[in-house]
Amino acid sequence: MEHNSYSVVVENVDRCFGKHQILYNINLKVSCSKIFGLLGSSGSGKTTLVKMIAGIDMPTKGQVYVLGKKMPKLSIMGKIGYMAQSDALYGDITAEENLKFFAAMYNISRENCTKRISEVMELVNLSENLKKKVNQYSGGMKRRLSLAIAMLNQPSLLILDEPTVGIDPVLRKSIWDELDRLSKRGTSIIITTHVMDEADRCDNLCMIRDGKVIAVGTPDMLKRNTHSNTIEEAFLYYGGVKG
Repeated sequence: MEHNSYSVVVENVDRCFGKHQILYNINLKVSCSKIFGLLGSSGSGKTTLVKMIAGIDMPTKGQVYVLGKKMPKLSIMGKIGYMAQSDALYGDITAEENLKFFAAMYNISRENCTKRISEVMELVNLSENLKKKVNQYSGGMKRRLSLAIAMLNQPSLLILDEPTVGIDPVLRKSIWDELDRLSKRGTSIIITTHVMDEADRCDNLCMIRDGKVIAVGTPDMLKRNTHSNTIEEAFLYYGGVKG
């Protein structure tokens, strides 16, 4: 069955809020163990789409399958790591207490919990701030903590909505290096971005404009098909801005 051959399959999905349509007939297939980028400007529908893939929202029309199962499905949602655009953190407790709270939600064993917290906090360069209350964190530190939480349960599918906003270039590179390592070890990753050099690092890319898919393919293929030197040029071409 095709749904089992991919990490994510999106079929003929529309999403409307009242009379306002956000997404139009979206069809996507996300291969296993790959980094799949959703590239589009603010308001293009990227966040709405990943919320449906994560099982947080439902399509008005069409179907979403994750790991072979129709979403939303609670057993599959436990295998997804999701980092939203807005940080869902508890400010009046420490980062460690936040991580332990989410570890309990993921049913991570007590023996494994301390190890995983140490690993993810080291990755996002926050180990020295583990005991600090989150309301003392900067905006960039909160983004990094949200990323640590999303990776805590070693998910089969990691969904990151604009994860590197407000993060310095050096740390952004280390995060992308880790995403490459995770995908090579079998994690499927979906990342939304409007940053063109990040889009170029994805294995496959879907360009979205005004709620519609305008192109899908590898970054090299999208550039080659439009005779473009950069992803930005290809995006403008597919968006109807030529020359």
